[in-house]
Amino acid sequence: MPPLDRSAEERLRDYGDVSRTLALIEGKRILEYLLALEAIPSPTGYTDSIVRHVCLWLEEHGIDYELTRRGAIRANLPGEVSSPDRAVVGHVDTLGAQVIRLKENGRLAIRPVGTWAARFAEGARVTVFTEAGPRRGTILPLKASGHVFDQEIETQPSTWDNLEIRVDDRVSTQEDLISRAFHIGDMVAVDPQPEVTDTGFINARHLDDKAGVAAMMEVLAALTATDTRLPVDCHFLFTISEETGSGASAVLHGDVSEVLAVDNATVAPGQNSSEYGVTIAMGDMTGPFDYHLTHGLIELARRYGIDHRRDVFRHYRCDAASALEAGNDIRTALVAFGLDASHGWERVHLDSLVALARMVAVYVMSPPMVPRDQLEIGPLEGFPDSQE
Repeated sequence: MPPLDRSAEERLRDYGDVSRTLALIEGKRILEYLLALEAIPSPTGYTDSIVRHVCLWLEEHGIDYELTRRGAIRANLPGEVSSPDRAVVGHVDTLGAQVIRLKENGRLAIRPVGTWAARFAEGARVTVFTEAGPRRGTILPLKASGHVFDQEIETQPSTWDNLEIRVDDRVSTQEDLISRAFHIGDMVAVDPQPEVTDTGFINARHLDDKAGVAAMMEVLAALTATDTRLPVDCHFLFTISEETGSGASAVLHGDVSEVLAVDNATVAPGQNSSEYGVTIAMGDMTGPFDYHLTHGLIELARRYGIDHRRDVFRHYRCDAASALEAGNDIRTALVAFGLDASHGWERVHLDSLVALARMVAVYVMSPPMVPRDQLEIGPLEGFPDSQE
């Protein structure tokens, strides 16, 4: 670990060719990674396929990784110092649904997996994963035809209790569903329907957090291509249950002193997030992020000319929260790509993903924000002062 009395500027010069690594980061490759991830259904609770995809990608790039029992991934990048280390975390699981009842009319009652509004589910094309294989269908309101229900299609409440899946099979009774291997508890994946415009926008479902994961993959590709030397060991974590709250609590090990979450920034009236740059979150619904880590990120963004803004998210939590709730004494922060209509029909601009990747890259190539964090517990010497 670098001596406590050396300046951050001095320590930064010790590690890697930052400009050489940043020059390799490009939007085209981020988009390729994103579209490959979007093509793999991965609602929370049904993530095995996307875990395998990410693991095979890591192997192709010669990156060492470990896997938890349920499939959270820890990719390991060695640094000059092994302890304490840092982690960057994004999640591969997405919103989805689950069958809760086989209905007498041959349709499926469902509940949401993750928190998202029923109005965004109406009309979605879906895959139901049955014991006999995947089946296709559409989420519809109970009163779906104006030719039958007239104005009642406008006045029925938009709730999950008023939704059902019309499966594309010859079924009209509960018995038909059972004979076709539909069961209570079947997982449901919603089609992402990605569209990329010539103006650089990506419209799709599940950009939260597959866009963030794609940016993380681009950083890993750039670091390995340049054989960049990192100051401390760094772990890129890919979690599988962020949308239902458990996030990074299982895959994080006790030697980590800093955790940087990668997720979406809510672009909306009343927010300060950037749709074209990276957003550094100062706090979310669980409280403020670490003062020194967030301000260190701001300084890095300024130093390397990364388009950035600050924001606070009032109805939002990320992987970092579960890490703290699990009892870890760590500094946490969140960097995010700008996302319009999060958990609905989402949109991101490629420039934001490039800015995010650049932010993550300069962070992992920089020394620890607080050198004293090499001590789990110790004296006052070296403890930071937010007033300075």
